Amino acid sequence: MKYDLVLLHAPSVYDFRENALLAGPISDVVPSSPVFEMYPIGLTSIADYLERYGFKVRIINIANRMLMNPRFNVKKKLRSLNTRAFGIDLHWLPHAHGSIELAKVVKQLHPDTPIIFGGLSATYYHKELIEYPFIDFVMRGDSTEKLMLLLMNKLEAGNTHYADIPNLTWKKDNQKGFNPITYVPKDLDEFDVPGYRYTIRSVFKYRNFMDPLPYNGWLQYPNTALLTARGCTQNCLICGGSRDAYNENCKRSQLALRSPGKLVSDIQFIQRFSRAPIFILHDIRQGGDDYVNEFFRLLKSIHLKNEIVFELFQYADEYFFEKLQASVPKYSIEITLETYDENLRRNNGKFSCTNQKVIDTLNFALKHGCKKIDLFFMVGIPGQTYESALKNISFCKQIHLACGRDPRLFYFVAPLAPFLDPASPAFEHPERYGYKKLCHTLEDHRKAITQPSWKHMLSYETNEMTRDDIVSATYAAAHQLNEFKLKYALIDGAAYCDIKRKIVQSLNYIEKIDQILKLPDELQAAEFAKLKKEIEELNHYSICGKNELKWEVQKNYANIFSLVSVGIEQLCEDYAIKIRHQLSPKLREQVNLDLE
Repeated sequence: MKYDLVLLHAPSVYDFRENALLAGPISDVVPSSPVFEMYPIGLTSIADYLERYGFKVRIINIANRMLMNPRFNVKKKLRSLNTRAFGIDLHWLPHAHGSIELAKVVKQLHPDTPIIFGGLSATYYHKELIEYPFIDFVMRGDSTEKLMLLLMNKLEAGNTHYADIPNLTWKKDNQKGFNPITYVPKDLDEFDVPGYRYTIRSVFKYRNFMDPLPYNGWLQYPNTALLTARGCTQNCLICGGSRDAYNENCKRSQLALRSPGKLVSDIQFIQRFSRAPIFILHDIRQGGDDYVNEFFRLLKSIHLKNEIVFELFQYADEYFFEKLQASVPKYSIEITLETYDENLRRNNGKFSCTNQKVIDTLNFALKHGCKKIDLFFMVGIPGQTYESALKNISFCKQIHLACGRDPRLFYFVAPLAPFLDPASPAFEHPERYGYKKLCHTLEDHRKAITQPSWKHMLSYETNEMTRDDIVSATYAAAHQLNEFKLKYALIDGAAYCDIKRKIVQSLNYIEKIDQILKLPDELQAAEFAKLKKEIEELNHYSICGKNELKWEVQKNYANIFSLVSVGIEQLCEDYAIKIRHQLSPKLREQVNLDLE
C-alpha cells in the first residue's frame, strides 16, 4: 500500500536490545518502560487531521515492536514501507539517541523520501537537528496538525517553496530556512487529542493491530488519556511544559483549551471500546470555574461507565470534591507533591500551599468517594538536600496517620531523571535555581542516554547534591518508603522483599558499572555483556511494586462486537471523506490557519 505519511516512534536508545543499561527507576512512575515506548498523543491528532483531508497516514511504534519481540527486524519493516514522507517524534528528550538513529536508518533505506521531525524537544533543538544530513524538516510548536497539512500538500504537489509555512525549519540544496513561529492556536476543538477515532480506524484500514499500540502491556491494561489543554498556568521550575517553557519554546503565552463538550464526547467514544480508566491530562481547574462546572454538568448527564483519573496541581477545597462526586461515579486523583518542604514547593511552583492544606485536600477527596490517590515525591528538585529528600517519607507517615491510615492512598518516590527538561526555567537559568547543567546540546544528551547506568545519564547536579548523592538519596528514600508501606500493610511481604532485593542489587550494579568504566575501553564491552541479562530485571519497577500505579479494572474492554462495530463505523466515515475530496479537489486549499 502507498502511504502519504508514516509516523514512527523510536526507543530511547536505538540499540537497547544489544547493550546493557541500568536505567533503574527513571520510568517507574510512567506507563512505559525505560525504552520509553509510549509515543506522544500528538501523533494521533496529526494522523487524524491529515486523514480528514484524504491523506493516508500510518503510525508505527517501532519502540514497542522491538520491545515486544526481540527478533523484530526494524530494517525489514522499514524497507517494506512505500510512503511520501516519514515523521519521527522527538517530544521527550530521552529519545535523543533513538529518534536520530532511526532517522539515519530510514534515510539509508529510503534516500529520496523526506524525514520530518517534531515535538517539544525537536522544537528546542531544531537548529541542531536540521544539520543532520538525513533530516529534512523540523515542524516546531505545540500544535502542528494544520502545519503538517500545508507541508504534505506541498510534498504531494512537488512544490519546494517552504518559506510560507509557519513554524517550519527546512533545508533545500544548500539553503536552510527557519520560519518564525507565528501559528499558535487559541483553542483545540478542531483537533482530536488524542485521535482515538483514527487509531481504531487505522487498525482495520491498514490491517495491523500491533503497529499503533501505545506501550507494552496496553492490550492487558488499555489506559486512555485526554488532553484538556496545550500550555500551562503553572510555572514549575523543572518542567518543560511550564508557562515560561511554553512561552520560550513555542511562543505560547496563554492556554489553548479543549471544550468540556469535546472532552465528554471523547469519553463517550472511548466507552464504546474500553472500560479501562480514562486519564484527564492537566488540572481541569486551569480553565476556570465555568469550565469546571460545565465539564461536571456534562459528565453528570451521560451514563458514565469508566473510572476517570484527575490531576491536581494545587489545593482543592471540599466543594470541589462534592461537585466531583456528584458528577463522576468512580474517580481517582493523582498529585505530584515533589517534597514535604512547603518553601521548596512554593519556590518550585507545584502545590504551593501548607502541609495542612495538602492533608485537607486528601481528606476531602477520601470523604467524597475517591477510589485511589497517587502521591508522588521527587529526588533532585531545586534546593533539596540529601536529608530533605529522606524527610519526604516522614511526611508520608504524617499524611497516612492524618488520613486515618486509609488504604486508598498510594505513595511513590522517583528521581528527576534522566534529564532536565529543555526550555524549563531550571534548564535556561541553572545557576539561578541551584543547578549545575552537565548536558547542553542535543549531542550531549544523545551521549548521556547511552551511558551504562542511570547515574551517568543524569544531565545535572545541584548545589546540594552530586549525581552520587541523587542516586544514593533515591534508593535510601525508596528503602524507607518500602519499610513504611510494609508497616502499614500497603504492600504484602512478597512485594516488600522483591523491592528490597532490587534496591540492594541496583546499588551493587551501579558500583560494578563504575568499576568497569575505569577499565581500558577495549575491555569494557565484554564486561558489560556479562551484566546485560542480570541487569535487565532491575529496569522494571525497581523501587515500587508493579501494580501499585494501576487502577482496579473489572473488565478492560467493552466487548469484541462493539470494537468491530466502531471500527466499521470509522471506515465508513473514512470512505465518506474520500468521496468529499473527490467532489471538491480544492478543499485542502481552503484551510484557514488563523495565524496569530
